[in-house]
Amino acid sequence: MSAQPKYTHGYEESVIRSHSWRTAQRCAPDLLARLEPGMRILDIGSGAGTITWDLAGHVAHVTAVERAEESAALTRAEAQRRGVDMIDVVVADCHELPFEDAFFDAVHIHQVLQHVADPVTALAEAIRVVRPGGTVSVTESDYAGFRWHPESPEISRWLELYRETARRNGGEPDAGVFLRAWTNAAAPRVLGHGPAAVDYLSRPWVFANPEDCGWWSQTWADRVSRTALAEDIVAYGFASQEELERIADGWRSWCEGPDAWFTVAHSVALITR
Repeated sequence: MSAQPKYTHGYEESVIRSHSWRTAQRCAPDLLARLEPGMRILDIGSGAGTITWDLAGHVAHVTAVERAEESAALTRAEAQRRGVDMIDVVVADCHELPFEDAFFDAVHIHQVLQHVADPVTALAEAIRVVRPGGTVSVTESDYAGFRWHPESPEISRWLELYRETARRNGGEPDAGVFLRAWTNAAAPRVLGHGPAAVDYLSRPWVFANPEDCGWWSQTWADRVSRTALAEDIVAYGFASQEELERIADGWRSWCEGPDAWFTVAHSVALITR
């Protein structure tokens, strides 16, 4: 199996709180438009399980893949909490999926390739297990494209530290801008040529009212100061805990003004095999 990078975010409560906000409507609306009731879906990197649960309401069956038992347990817990019995959760390496060729009608990948050792191999595996005519939906954030107002030196420093730490851990925080290159490299490995079609889109998240900005800023204030990310930043010597506390305070104060706005840049590839 491929060596996996360290997962930069970790699994602390503030991370799960943030990831649990995600739904299929928010994160994969273009895939939803292609789904039909009898389909089988593969959700790679299911995490908190809220997107997985949402997908299960549109198809016959969802198989969720997570790389470790700790993260797989989060998906199982969400499925149990929701009373959903058409979700299976499998612990597996996304570089070597334990499924037959063309087994699924669609594959969903959301903010996963930025954390894996070899995004091209992982994407090739996703293409391999989807049927001809099926869809691989990939969404990746591009941290370099994040924008906010008012300007905040603390948030600028947060972004610098996150990108530096994610790369130190073996990931690519600006994954969104590589989707076309990764697709161009992955498809020929499986198909011997390019996919039947690819639609490239942009699907940003926008936080622009007091409630949303407050929630977003508090999540990151907690995440930058009291999670695995914070531990790594300090351990790598990129910043002190005292500086991280100042960054957290900066996040909290940023949202207090009437003009607060934050855009999270996402790129989407809808790959038709």
